Amino acid sequence: MEGLERDGRIIYSASGMPRYKRYLDEMRGTPVGNVWDDIPPVNSQAKERLGYPTQKPLSLLERIINASSNPGDVVLDPFCGCGTAIAAAQKLERKWIGIDITHLSIALQKYRLEAMFPGIELVVRGEPGDVGAARQLALDDRYQFQWWALSLIRAKPLGAKGGGKTGKKGSDKGIDGVINFVDEKGGKPKRILVQVKSGKVKSGDIRDLRGTVEREGAAMGVFITLEPSSRDMRTEAVSAGFYHSLGWGQNYQRIQIFTIEELLHNARIDMPPQYGTFKEAQRVRASTEHPSLDL
Repeated sequence: MEGLERDGRIIYSASGMPRYKRYLDEMRGTPVGNVWDDIPPVNSQAKERLGYPTQKPLSLLERIINASSNPGDVVLDPFCGCGTAIAAAQKLERKWIGIDITHLSIALQKYRLEAMFPGIELVVRGEPGDVGAARQLALDDRYQFQWWALSLIRAKPLGAKGGGKTGKKGSDKGIDGVINFVDEKGGKPKRILVQVKSGKVKSGDIRDLRGTVEREGAAMGVFITLEPSSRDMRTEAVSAGFYHSLGWGQNYQRIQIFTIEELLHNARIDMPPQYGTFKEAQRVRASTEHPSLDL
């Protein structure tokens, strides 16, 4: 006892009871079993829930990656869904490659990583980089084209099921996506309705979108077209007037038209700042700079 006390291995409680001090690295611990019931699933009230149907807990993927790799190793997730595995890999300073078949999933992964790791640089391979590639995507799968086009303006798709492998129109005809914003402090979110067209377009399409915006009580409407817009279409959009934002003290054109080519050259919607379109992942404090990574 005297020797242990000299070595600092005896501690005393408030009542004077001696206790033996053990260090963690001196204990063998308990081997991890093959049934893990200490990590709850992502339920409807979970803070990390993003709305993806097969989302896994971040802590689960962190445990798997910690147990099977070291910092600097490469983690491959060939079916990465909403990106839990690649987010965990980034957090634990692993290199990673994530793969998924749908443009909806890729968009969710980008939003998640940008929210968790501000300033991260991503390299996305397989997305259209020009109008020709966009036209081919539209020919191959119009829903994948629609979801990719919506991702160019960070609009939330309507009618996506099963993580975006199949799709259908939203419950309201003529609405493919939605963007939310808040106009004043404490106010309810307001909506911008988005319609995407990959075929021939005409001025009547703009009138239809204007009617949908009015019917749904939305603040604004955005029309995305693969084909060039005509003068009549733009005249029709201008005739819809402006939405006046009390919170920001500005007027915004109520109906706005964008071609895919314009969006690929970084055209942006003239609108109040987005808020609440997608549920954002919690930010992670990083101690190192983030390299360019692959999606």
